[in-house]
Amino acid sequence: MRVLITGGAGYIGTVLTKNLVKYPEVDEIIIYDNLSRKNSNLFLGDRLPNAEKVKLIPGDILDIRKLNKVLKDVDVVFHLAARVSTPFANVDADFHEQVNHWGTSELVTAVEESNVEKFIFTSSTSVYGASDGNIQENDIPAPKTFYGISKLRGENHVRRLQKKMNALILRCANVYGYSRSMRFDAVINRFMFDANFTHRIKIHGNGKQQRAFVHVNVLIKALIGCLFETVPTGTYNIVDKNMEILDIVDVLEEIYPNLEFIFINQHLDLKQIKVERNSVLRNYVDFENQLKLKDELLDFKDRFSF
Repeated sequence: MRVLITGGAGYIGTVLTKNLVKYPEVDEIIIYDNLSRKNSNLFLGDRLPNAEKVKLIPGDILDIRKLNKVLKDVDVVFHLAARVSTPFANVDADFHEQVNHWGTSELVTAVEESNVEKFIFTSSTSVYGASDGNIQENDIPAPKTFYGISKLRGENHVRRLQKKMNALILRCANVYGYSRSMRFDAVINRFMFDANFTHRIKIHGNGKQQRAFVHVNVLIKALIGCLFETVPTGTYNIVDKNMEILDIVDVLEEIYPNLEFIFINQHLDLKQIKVERNSVLRNYVDFENQLKLKDELLDFKDRFSF
């Protein structure tokens, strides 16, 4: 089996590659990435097992000519490449459109002309917008940000593939946890960095806003499950837990007893997104989390070099 991972050198792609390379069914992993984040951590440190399986092809998601060449003899595509922002950030409209919308369109067009058998797209629960109640998997999307809008438009292109092949749209909650190619803009990751090195975190709003979260290892478990299990074409949510920001702070205080925190614009009642975790995907793939949040964050803490 030959697997292509767009954005494979990124936060999620690095962990996916590290795990996927261990499977004997996978003959080759092609990392297709423009390296725009200037993050080279995938290529450094401990050598991957079966490293000869992994190949880097630098390339842009908007380069359809190159995509057509790269997709030759590829069996499965994980489409992770994206311009990412936190759930309610509303900046860089053009950049989000170029990458998340038109980049996905170009990739889908190239896949339509290939012999790819399975396509797995990581979308986002941001497509649902904000909600006070638990969002269900079949709820109609109503994105509130440029990021959410661009991911929903990307989904619409992926649906073109669903008549031809097994094409899965996975709406992921806010991803956190250690990866060699770290993102520190996501809320839990940012909190961990600041708590460990400055012993102070900043809480926007009153901290009572809820978010849907999934640990990166749980997400990888779901992605690999979608590769090897028979999952019907469709759209699924990947959510592990819903938490108030203050719930996260409580756990951080247990890990860092001298932690200080300050509120910014505490009078604001910020938007929230709560997503039902009982996805239909769980009928086909086991991605249950065996760890408590505290254990996950203690492991994260152990990854810091000092």
